[in-house]
Amino acid sequence: MEKNLKELASLLGGRVIGNENAVVSGLGTLDEAMEGQLTFLANPKYASKVETTRATAVIVPPGAERFGKNVIEVKNPYLAFAKLLSMFHVKPVVPKGVMDGAMVGSNVVLGDDITIYPGAYVADGVKIGNRVVLYPGAVLYEGVEIGDDTVIHANVTVREGCRIGGRVIIHGGVVIGSDGFGYAPDGKAYQKIPQIGIVVIEDDVEIGSNTTVDRAALGITLIRRGTKIDNLVQIAHNCIIGENCIIVSQTGISGSTKLGEHVTLGGQVGIVGHLELGDNVMIGAKSGVHNSVTAGQIFSGYPAFPHKEWLKSASVFSKLPEMRKTVNNLEKRIQELESRLEDKQ
Repeated sequence: MEKNLKELASLLGGRVIGNENAVVSGLGTLDEAMEGQLTFLANPKYASKVETTRATAVIVPPGAERFGKNVIEVKNPYLAFAKLLSMFHVKPVVPKGVMDGAMVGSNVVLGDDITIYPGAYVADGVKIGNRVVLYPGAVLYEGVEIGDDTVIHANVTVREGCRIGGRVIIHGGVVIGSDGFGYAPDGKAYQKIPQIGIVVIEDDVEIGSNTTVDRAALGITLIRRGTKIDNLVQIAHNCIIGENCIIVSQTGISGSTKLGEHVTLGGQVGIVGHLELGDNVMIGAKSGVHNSVTAGQIFSGYPAFPHKEWLKSASVFSKLPEMRKTVNNLEKRIQELESRLEDKQ
């Protein structure tokens, strides 16, 4: 595919400075882009690389130094570059239907232009929307519903009755709707609590590899529209994850926790069950959240507390051994002074 800068600027809502008829056919980084490619500047600390890049043009924020290069000015270069990656490099799916080696049960509703690869299994009573793709090893239990344009990659399991919306991407090894971790003590043993709820995933959600989302004990575990979940995340039974949240890898969210809209959880965050995190809350990596957090706050640490206070505390941690020596010395001096005072008395 080839596009001139004028066409791309129109698509991105930006403006060209330089040769608007210059043609590009691909994308690259500031360091590696070649003649005929387009690159972007999102972080100001790399601004000097615009001068040395070999790219035909650079996407830059308004007012950035262009060093005589052809540029497309846009408000958000990173977002613009993401859109162009989709245009230049994401190939449209050619539907292949139900391929030999796929297993499809009875009373299954199949939408138009679907692809079900060999080794995929679709149980009885499943409903699959239009343009859905199921890769090898994908398993849909009885009664699962999949919305239009959803892609389920290899070795994903979606358990019975769970519902997945449209334009959802589920990467390899994910398990949706496994039993929640529920047991009632019975003397020294434990009685399993049947998990009879489901998982509901709304539109435009993406779930990274080997993540698990447990079914509810009763009712639903809910992932709302637009949320993006990284690899190796655990979301327990009856959680509600709000719209457009970001959950980074190795995070664990205990049962019945509720996240508001646009919550961001850094890597390896742990959240105790039955808490609520308000809209726009941010939790730093490796934090342990033991209490609910109201909207708009930033917390870090273990246990988590306000980020600004954590920064002050973190600056002290490395000095604790030296401070301990100082305190010990002061204690000795005080004891000596007290002893002298006693002698004088």
